[in-house]
Amino acid sequence: MSSLTLDAAEEIVAAALKRAQALGKAVSVAVVDAGGFVISVRRCDGARPLTPDIARAKAYTAAVMQRPGRMLKKWQESQPVFFAQLSQLPGAALPIMATEGSVTIKRDGEIIGGLGIAGGTADEDQQVADEVLASLGYELEFAAWGVAGTAAGDHEKTRNTEDAGTARNTDVAGTARNTDGAGTARNTDGAGTARNTDGAGATRNTDGAGATWNTDGAGATWNTDSAEKARNAENAEKGA
Repeated sequence: MSSLTLDAAEEIVAAALKRAQALGKAVSVAVVDAGGFVISVRRCDGARPLTPDIARAKAYTAAVMQRPGRMLKKWQESQPVFFAQLSQLPGAALPIMATEGSVTIKRDGEIIGGLGIAGGTADEDQQVADEVLASLGYELEFAAWGVAGTAAGDHEKTRNTEDAGTARNTDVAGTARNTDGAGTARNTDGAGTARNTDGAGATRNTDGAGATWNTDGAGATWNTDSAEKARNAENAEKGA
């Protein structure tokens, strides 16, 4: 089993600080091992006081969750209570932060640590982390959650299948419902093709009282239901 050495961690940190400086950003950088334990943390001149702690939490998340923070965002959004509880577990050393600038360190297919960048915008933190790890020969592709063997470049493709499966490629109320639990019968409202209108079957094409109610119930369409036949007979008798 490979491990992330102090020299390797310091190399990552130094490269990250240099890349952030080139962008004109004062950041803090943290590197942890596969278990989330800190190897190196550095805060450059001018970086805000909280950034070292944020960088550590980002690195911790990427290591113990074994996925970059950006890949976890959709999962966190769909299960916020679950993610909130993760940070409260007795063994959780730091908060779980599903966000940019949190990247898993992977080499030769093995996860060996996590990198956290804090101090720039979300996109800038992510850019620094990705560019530095790529330049040092680390891998940036990770299998989607729950989809064995599926790799996603730049963590984007995984969002389409994360947590809910292919059925959720759009949204819960759209095309995705063609395959989610009830089968193709859920093309409309979930009760089968008979519910193309109001749910009582094809005969309720308008207001639910049967094909005879094709208009508003007050006109000629009442001439075919039992109540109207009785009324017609009564009117005919009065007319006589």
